[in-house]
Amino acid sequence: MLNIENLHVYYGGIHALKGISLEVAEGKIVTLIGANGAGKSTTLRTISGIVRPREGRITFEGKDMTALPAYEIVGMGIALVPEGRRVFTHLTVLENLLLGAHTRRDSRGVHEDLESVCELFPILKERASQSAGTLSGGEQQMLAVGRALMSRPRLLLMDEPSLGLAPFLVKEVFKTIRQLHDEGTTILLVEQNARAALRIADYGYILETGEIVLQGTGDELVHNDDVRKAYLGVE
Repeated sequence: MLNIENLHVYYGGIHALKGISLEVAEGKIVTLIGANGAGKSTTLRTISGIVRPREGRITFEGKDMTALPAYEIVGMGIALVPEGRRVFTHLTVLENLLLGAHTRRDSRGVHEDLESVCELFPILKERASQSAGTLSGGEQQMLAVGRALMSRPRLLLMDEPSLGLAPFLVKEVFKTIRQLHDEGTTILLVEQNARAALRIADYGYILETGEIVLQGTGDELVHNDDVRKAYLGVE
């Protein structure tokens, strides 16, 4: 579904991604694991069209999307749940959700998806007229996911969805990821909670300083000695 080949990204003189290649197969959960600064978020931002690569190629369902603007990438069926949620705090919950559907012209489908999002996250329906800035961190995370789902994505990019949440909310986030996957959404997940991410991932990549140093199925990586020592806290 998604293929990245030899991707190089720079921030000024900083070489953030150093020729990474990866694949996300349709219907799978793929996770990127790595320390802060490894290039995980940069990878998602580049796929989304927010950051431009200096070299390399990104294709989605066979179409080269390397140089496309972000709004066209959303129109292709790729949505990003950004790190830190990034909701529009002065807009209502409903307005935030509808912004997720701004590229769509099928009003009936938008209404149906709005109902689906509210079924997935009932609290958003209760808070529909509230300013998004008044929501708790967990509720804002639900809103960020719901907003992305309103574009009806075939590929959902999730950047640190459990960051800063209480442990019981982290469990809810991963429960939601599993549910979205079960309903047919392909997911590329960046997550510092390596253990939880690898438990639900079909496949994973380990990033270190802009390079992929290891890859394998989620089960293979969670039992790899190097991964266990570096990312799972197992001696």
